[in-house]
Amino acid sequence: MKDVRKIIKYNMKTLIKFEVIYKFLSVLIFAPLFLSCFKLITRVSGYSYLTFENFLSFLTNPLVIVFLGILLAFVAFYTIIDIGTVIIILDSSYQEKKIGVKEAFGLSFYKAKKIFKLRNILLSFLVIFLIPFLNIGLSSGFIGTIAIPEFILDHIFKDKFLLCLYIFVIILLIYLLFRWLYVMHYFILEDCNFKEARKKSINLSKKNKIKDLLIIGLSQIIITLIYLLFILIGIVLIIGLYKVLGKVNILGNLSITIIWLLIAISFVIITLLSTPISYAIISSLYYKHKNSKKEKIAVIKIKEQEKNNINKRMRVLKYIVIILFVISGTVVTYSVVNGKNDLKIEYVRTMDVTAHRGASTLYPENTMMAFRGAKELGADWIELDVQQTKDKKIIVLHDTNLKRTTGVNKNTWDVNYDEIKELDAGSFLDKKFKNERIPLLEDVLKYALDNNIKLNIELKPTGKEVDFEASVIDLIKKYNFQGKCVITSQVYEVLENVKKYDKDIKTVYVMSLAYGDILKLDCADSFSIEASSINKPLVKKLHNAGKELYAWTVNTKDSITKMIELNVDNIITDDITLAKDTIYSSKTSNVIQEYVKFVNNLLK
Repeated sequence: MKDVRKIIKYNMKTLIKFEVIYKFLSVLIFAPLFLSCFKLITRVSGYSYLTFENFLSFLTNPLVIVFLGILLAFVAFYTIIDIGTVIIILDSSYQEKKIGVKEAFGLSFYKAKKIFKLRNILLSFLVIFLIPFLNIGLSSGFIGTIAIPEFILDHIFKDKFLLCLYIFVIILLIYLLFRWLYVMHYFILEDCNFKEARKKSINLSKKNKIKDLLIIGLSQIIITLIYLLFILIGIVLIIGLYKVLGKVNILGNLSITIIWLLIAISFVIITLLSTPISYAIISSLYYKHKNSKKEKIAVIKIKEQEKNNINKRMRVLKYIVIILFVISGTVVTYSVVNGKNDLKIEYVRTMDVTAHRGASTLYPENTMMAFRGAKELGADWIELDVQQTKDKKIIVLHDTNLKRTTGVNKNTWDVNYDEIKELDAGSFLDKKFKNERIPLLEDVLKYALDNNIKLNIELKPTGKEVDFEASVIDLIKKYNFQGKCVITSQVYEVLENVKKYDKDIKTVYVMSLAYGDILKLDCADSFSIEASSINKPLVKKLHNAGKELYAWTVNTKDSITKMIELNVDNIITDDITLAKDTIYSSKTSNVIQEYVKFVNNLLK
């Protein structure tokens, strides 16, 4: 830790100045620029929107592969400049030399250009995917952390084989990372290509991989604990003030404001220093291992001519940044003036809670018992799945095969309802639910009508149906339920068929991935999107277009809170009570106030 403090402290001002500038440019220019390039790729390749249905064909499109490869190369280049500049500043500190931002950045820019050579292509994998995926504090501020969507993780954790495969992949990635831990140092400091840097990194980390892993892992834990301790101390101090002055409303509110500022400042500090601290630890290990193996430590020497070249490059870069600012501002202004970018403020909306397949964690999914339980727990909506039997009855069932929930290995289109209605659809969850049956959609419509609860009816087409959409709509009309339900599907063609049959029925397109101009999907009145794909611009865009947004499947307090903050219209969840309580708390109290109360109780 002494070595780490030394190489951070010696050029601390340069490190902070660089991180501030680089992250500022990332947020204002380069992140929007790269996202705009991705949008351009989708449009040029003929994809006005991306969904789960067309995503695979998008990725396998030859034109897309070429353009994405180019884009990723530039993202890698940008990221290497970030990491490389930090490594160069830390190396100057190790040599006890002062270095400025311009000098360090210019050197890093010069060295990062080597990423475009074919022999260094795999370095892109290291900086874009491997380091951020493992999330151990080494990723650049621009790349961030690659998060696996929650619905995919849920699927992985429910399947033993996939879970074992997932664990194996994580272990393999960790193994690779710690074999390649010093690749960036060799690449930046010793001008090695990726193959040479990889070999030298493997040799340097021999017999040290486990120790390095423990040191880096422990250091990340310590950094996190210091961050949390810093916040906790601040909050405890504020609580003391809150106790003394809490009766005075202005000062009480002031204390809460101070807490927010404290947390915000802490977040900014950690964000700025996370990359330098992480690489300071790796740099210290790098120098320590080099010395123990008696390897020569390269010294970066900058000749006068190189300094002049750096100054020239920095002047050119300054003009490029100014031009990008002007272009970005022009594009935004043009978008606003021509209505391409709607700046309307969204109306405040009431958030509803939908019970996913009924109260499916307490009762057998998609059964009348689950639907009654959902009503008792206070759900506003019930989400259910429907399919068509051999004799054209519309039943409530998620899977196309009866095996999982009834034990009978038959497909829905091969069985008449008379046989299905005798099956036990409850024992798969618990023996106490034995003889619970698979209901007809008609039974659920009657119950919903009598109990004033709305229905999210998802159509699960198998390709074996006859007039599937029309049959469902006829049932809805029979009970005059049009204004109390939505018809949803993950297959857009289903929604097209619904609108052809009755344009007034409200439809919702269920999407695992939502990217691009999804408003062009005009047969969808609203959208139901997997929670990890939802962001503020998307919510605002849909709301301003008069569309509602349903979020699925949201089962943790953090994810529910995030959906509340994003102002979605409806959350689909397996935990109705948690969702209702979290929404209620958000409407009646401030999160920080709740935390203050919690800590206050601890101090009593």
